[in-house]
Amino acid sequence: MRKKHRAGPLFTDLYELTMGASYYAHRVFDTATFSLYIRDIRSTRNFFVAAGLEDTLNELADFHFSKEEIEYLNSTGLFADDFLSYLSELRFSGNIHAMPEGTVFFANEPIIEVTAPIIEAQLLETFLLNTIGFQSMIASKAARCLHTADGRPLLDFSLRRTHGRDAGLKVARSTFISGFAATSNVLAGKIYGIPVSGTMAHSYVSAFENEREAFFAYFDTFPDHSIFLIDTYDTLEGAKNAAAVAKEMKQRGHALVGVRLDSGDMAGLSRGVRKILDDAGLFDVQIFASSGFDEFKIEKVLSQGAKIDAFGVGTKVGVSADAPFVDVVYKMVRFKGEDKRKLSPGKITLAGAKQVFRKSDPAGRYIEDIIGLREERIDEGEPLLEKVMENGTPTRSHPTLQTLRKRFEINFSRLDKKYKSIRTTAAYPVKLSRRLKDLQKRVNSTP
Repeated sequence: MRKKHRAGPLFTDLYELTMGASYYAHRVFDTATFSLYIRDIRSTRNFFVAAGLEDTLNELADFHFSKEEIEYLNSTGLFADDFLSYLSELRFSGNIHAMPEGTVFFANEPIIEVTAPIIEAQLLETFLLNTIGFQSMIASKAARCLHTADGRPLLDFSLRRTHGRDAGLKVARSTFISGFAATSNVLAGKIYGIPVSGTMAHSYVSAFENEREAFFAYFDTFPDHSIFLIDTYDTLEGAKNAAAVAKEMKQRGHALVGVRLDSGDMAGLSRGVRKILDDAGLFDVQIFASSGFDEFKIEKVLSQGAKIDAFGVGTKVGVSADAPFVDVVYKMVRFKGEDKRKLSPGKITLAGAKQVFRKSDPAGRYIEDIIGLREERIDEGEPLLEKVMENGTPTRSHPTLQTLRKRFEINFSRLDKKYKSIRTTAAYPVKLSRRLKDLQKRVNSTP
């Protein structure tokens, strides 16, 4: 079982705690339902991929304030002793309905709904937005890259430029869910069981008298796992040196896995390198490429006829460079048995505990989603939100990462190609059920 990493209840914004203190002081303990979703901001993201649920459930199953955390809160001078005493005994006791990780979803659809005493539900807001929002953003970016690569393997090379250690781990996990083949992140490999991959740096090549000496040394250390970085000096000459070493490796009963390009005209150089390798009879030696790749650069070099077999995808995916945030929100939709609706201009919410139903055509292709009420049943609509936690206890063990990858693969294969476009906006049909529409007409949250 994968090791659990606890963030702790202080991983929150202060106002969650001050609201909790005021709720407590006025004895407001009633049950609330909050809905977490990505608000439609008309971005180029036509779809999203759900991720971050495992971290969420691990955190909630172990949700408590330690003695040290209570002492810190006391030191701020903001909180009364009786509230701190209440927090010291607090555990999450609510229910969670969520889309499983790897599920393709769309703007305005609830990804998670939390039903719990209001203080508990309120304290989770920041953690949930951070966890689900970030990991789903990265998984979605990775899926776009996967689509553009058109079957070529993608490797996560982002760790050195992600926004911190934890982000690096979550990027490795999220990209793997969306189909990446491996990661350079060794710690992620250990924690999550993701295959690890790496080659060499230019400094390694520069540490030897010449390229051939460097390549021979690396081959001597890794006779069955060598990928040579060939652009330290002159890429085509590097390819020739790699080919010479590879031919000797072959005579010794070993095969060069590949060569890597990390600079220059990727399309033109890859064609030149492919010719050098093929002329040497090294048809099985693959060409890897790295340096600034994401879906846009992958699309560009492939359209130029690049002979690249796999891509190392780093910084631009690890920080989702073209869209570095999603407008993910967490809004109360029901309280004290009454449905609630926010009416702020541009930020109107949908009242009521909800379910998302997905309709498919006879071939299994997705045709529309319908957001309905939790208790509804819609003909031929597959419900996407599952109860994953009841009374503070997970309802099942965590699926394996391979299971999550398979779910994404199936989901993505059933999504029409037009919604996978990285250049044009195509709005997937997301409708409201008649009953949900009627509820919105009846609800007015203005006191």
